[in-house]
Amino acid sequence: MSSKPSINLKQSQSQQQKLAMTQTMQQAIQILHYSTSDLVDFLQEQSLENPLISVTIGSYSSDAPPSNHSLVQSSEDRHQAFLEQLPAEKISLYEHILTQIHLNYRDTFLRTLLIFLVDYLDSNGYLTLPLDAAAQTGASEIELLDALTLLQQLEPAGIGARNLQECLMLQTERDHAAPDIAYLLLEESFDDLVNRQWDGISQKYAVSFQEIQAVYDYIPTLTARPGAAYAQILAQSIKPDLEVTVNEQQLDIRSTKAGQPQITFQDKYYNRYKAIEDADLQAYLKDRKAEFEWLKTTVENRFDTILRVGREILTAQADFFLDNNHPLKPLTLKEIALNLDLHESTISRAVNQKYMRTPFGTYELKHFFPQGILQKNGESKGEVIANTAIKAELQRVIANENKQAPLSDQKIVEQLKQAGFDISRRTVVKYRDTLGIPTSRHRKRY
Repeated sequence: MSSKPSINLKQSQSQQQKLAMTQTMQQAIQILHYSTSDLVDFLQEQSLENPLISVTIGSYSSDAPPSNHSLVQSSEDRHQAFLEQLPAEKISLYEHILTQIHLNYRDTFLRTLLIFLVDYLDSNGYLTLPLDAAAQTGASEIELLDALTLLQQLEPAGIGARNLQECLMLQTERDHAAPDIAYLLLEESFDDLVNRQWDGISQKYAVSFQEIQAVYDYIPTLTARPGAAYAQILAQSIKPDLEVTVNEQQLDIRSTKAGQPQITFQDKYYNRYKAIEDADLQAYLKDRKAEFEWLKTTVENRFDTILRVGREILTAQADFFLDNNHPLKPLTLKEIALNLDLHESTISRAVNQKYMRTPFGTYELKHFFPQGILQKNGESKGEVIANTAIKAELQRVIANENKQAPLSDQKIVEQLKQAGFDISRRTVVKYRDTLGIPTSRHRKRY
C-alpha cells in the first residue's frame, strides 16, 4: 500500500498551481483585502525586511504628487500620527481565519485547500461554494471534506457552515450548556422543530413538549451570523479611499489616497552597492528590487481595483448621490463582478473596510449593496407616525398575551380596535411580519 504523504509531496506543486494560491498570490489577495491601517502595518514590515523599500503616508489627492515635506518626514513618525487617528480595530474575519490556519496546520496540500475554501466565506462566515464546484482544485471528495471539517473546527463556532441548520449544529456541538437533545433535533428534525410540529418529535424521540420547548428556546441564544462580529470599524475615523463630487447633477469619482501608504525605491542605497563586484550581494539586490517592483505594482492594482468598483457603484446607485432622499437600489457583488470581469470574492475584498467620501457623509462601500430595501410606498410623515404607534401597540398586546394560548390575528384586531386603532386583519399580519413576530401557533409555550 503506497504512502499517502509521499503522493501529496509529489503532487503538491501542480495542485497548488491549479489553485493559484502561491505565497505571492496569497499576499496579493490579502493586500486588496487590507484596510488602510492593515496595509500600513504590512508595508512597514516589508520595509524592515527590504532596505530598498521606503514607506510614507500620503496626504495628497489623486492628481497631486506627494510634497517634499511628506517625503522628508520619517515614515515611522507619519505612521504613528496616522495610527493615532484610528479607533481600536477588530481583526477581519478573513485574517482571523487565515491566522488560525497558519498557526495550526503545516504547509501541506490540505492547508492549501483550507485557504482555498476561506476565499469563499461570506461576511457572515458561511461557505458559498458547493464542494462539488471545487473540482477545479484537483482534490478528491474526501480531501475536500477533510478540509471543510478542519475549517468548521476553527473559531468562531459555526464558521464554514453551508446553511443555517449546519451553522446552529456546529455551535451546539461545542456548547456544553446545550440541552441534551438539541443537536439531535437540529440534525434530524430541524424543519419540524422550527415549524413547531412537535407532536411527531415527541413521539419519535419519546420526549416531552417541555424538553422540546427547552431546545426551541435555546436556539435564539446561538448566532445565525458567526462572522459578523469581525471587521467592525468606525467609518468616521477612517481616511476615505474614494471621493465623490457632484457638480450640476454630474458625478465624478477619484481615488483620494489621503492617508494611504506610498512606497518608493531607495535609489541611493541601491546605486551605492550596485557598483560592488560581489555575486552574492548582486543576487541579493536583484531579489530585493524584484520584491519592491512586485509590491509597488500590487499596491497600485489595489488602488485601481477599488476605484473601478467605485465607478460601478456610482453608475448603479446614481440616484443615491443625486436625490436628496438618497435611495438605494438592489445591487449585488455578483453584478459588479460581471461588469468588471472579476471574481465575486475580489469585489468582496475591494469593498470591505474601504470608504467613500461624499458631499453628505462618508460611507463604507458595502453600504451600497443593501441586503433588503424597505420602501414607504409613498406614506406621508403623518402616516409613518401613525403606523409606528400601531406597531408599538401591537407589540404591547402580544407581550401581554397568555403564552399558553396566544392571540390569533383576529383577536389582535379586536384588541387594537379597543385601543383606538381600527385596522384590518391583513394589516395586522403585515405589521407582525415586519416586526418579526411569529404566528400564534409559533408563539405558544409549553
